Amino acid sequence: MARTFLYARVSTAEQTTDNQLHEAKAAGFDIHARHTVTETISGSVPAAERPGFAKLLDKLDDGDTLVVTKLDRLGRNTTDVLGTVERLADLGVHVHCLALKGVDLTSASGRLHMTVLAAVAQFERDLLIERTHAGLARAKAEGKKLGRRDSLTDAQKADIRQRLGAGATARGLAKEFGVSHPTILKVAQA
Repeated sequence: MARTFLYARVSTAEQTTDNQLHEAKAAGFDIHARHTVTETISGSVPAAERPGFAKLLDKLDDGDTLVVTKLDRLGRNTTDVLGTVERLADLGVHVHCLALKGVDLTSASGRLHMTVLAAVAQFERDLLIERTHAGLARAKAEGKKLGRRDSLTDAQKADIRQRLGAGATARGLAKEFGVSHPTILKVAQA
């Protein structure tokens, strides 16, 4: 008997798959909890290397349907998405993408849609990376300090160096200033 599965993925722990679960239900899919796979992992990780997706592949059989809300839930790399859908088609699994109004991605028409959209998703990801690198380079060129803010002021660092020279222990100073022992050691080496 053919079954329906849902694959819902988010990239960060601050995000939730709730909307994806709701979208599938709103589209008329009544998917059993045991047939729903959710995971938090970057779309740049190949689908077959994702723990949740790998387990899902083991469950799928000929005639089953896999539902995803958007194509980028399968991945952000065109080659990986195409390979994933081809692998699913070889297993006899139909891939239903809600954002494509139910086009079966394993059909000829679905493959055309998927190829174009997967290329667009990868293009967006590549643009984001380029903009991020350009922004960081510009900030660095403007003399802005990148990364986390220092946990100690310059005055505190000078005080720590002076007190270490006078015999204070790094562990004692770390406790006093509310920082880690390695932070004190870095101040001492600077």
